[in-house]
Amino acid sequence: MENRNHVFVYGTLRQHEANHRLLKEVRCVSRQCWTNGILYDTGYGYPAMVPSPRERVYGELYEVTDEQLKRLDELEGYQGVRKDNHYDRIMQVVYSDFATSEAYVYVYSPPHRSEFNEIRFGDWKVYRYLEQDELLYFAYGSCMDDERFQDAGVKQQFERVIGCGVAENYSLAYTRKSHDGGRADLIESIEHVEGKVYQITSETLPYLFRREGVTANIYRPAFLDVTINHKSYRNVLTFLVVDKEEEVAPPSHYAAEILRGAKGFVSDCYYQKLSNDLNVKFKTKHD
Repeated sequence: MENRNHVFVYGTLRQHEANHRLLKEVRCVSRQCWTNGILYDTGYGYPAMVPSPRERVYGELYEVTDEQLKRLDELEGYQGVRKDNHYDRIMQVVYSDFATSEAYVYVYSPPHRSEFNEIRFGDWKVYRYLEQDELLYFAYGSCMDDERFQDAGVKQQFERVIGCGVAENYSLAYTRKSHDGGRADLIESIEHVEGKVYQITSETLPYLFRREGVTANIYRPAFLDVTINHKSYRNVLTFLVVDKEEEVAPPSHYAAEILRGAKGFVSDCYYQKLSNDLNVKFKTKHD
């Protein structure tokens, strides 16, 4: 039986990136996981991670054979311990929504790394795609409703609705504990989440960042794939809770926003699940 290794990847080996072909037939354990480190832009079209106990680097976790690991070593310029490596391969703890495990991580060793620019949010995909003039944005919680858009004077920025998006292998959970109850989040699972997909411009990002508490490290921007009418859309923006906690019942006003935004837009089956969760699971009263 072949030996299996966990490998955490954060740059060009990630889904849809330039070198992902090396992992195309490999089992993905997690698409939204992280490990401790600082991410830098090398300026050569790929990032470099440096271990650090205080910061986070986001990426994906894969299970590979020894032979597949050798091919990754060749790509990363790793020739073994005490060699003149381009990247070193070390073991680190990787954290996902459902498990904590040790995995190989390729880290940068050259001394001139201080010349590189640090990558904001520790996420290569966010770094690459957030600066686009136009983006698709997947809203799965209260942002499906337009009442607060109207109050904030930004309703016109959310008028281009592409359709009902389906994010496979995620579940809706209320893992953000606020002063009055839980707030919505996506966690990896075998289920799916439906939501509203907007086409937005970069001018909309400051509003979304404020609303999601990005600068306060409450939610982080992330990119995932969604399907709309059986058509797949790659690298769609959404926001995920940074420090997830045990689920807490959402307040009634927040639950009402979610249901109001979802009603008549998501599938009847999914709407019923949303409503049942609030009524049965949390016993939340809503309009």
